[in-house]
Amino acid sequence: MSDQVDIRIRPSGPYLVRGPITLHDADGSVLDTAGKDVVALCRCGGSTTKPFCDGTHSKIGFQAATQAVNES
Repeated sequence: MSDQVDIRIRPSGPYLVRGPITLHDADGSVLDTAGKDVVALCRCGGSTTKPFCDGTHSKIGFQAATQAVNES
């Protein structure tokens, strides 16, 4: 396993995070990601298992921007 974190954005889908991570919720509690090679994080806001993706994006027709916006 690599010690580098790789984050991929799926078209109109979740962020796929691969690598050694520690994921904290809004209260600072650590969320269990043990044994997971890849963690899919919700980006549509509709998941019932936030911050994890549950596939809701495909049911609600979530459409993400096609390109990231570069900050000036």
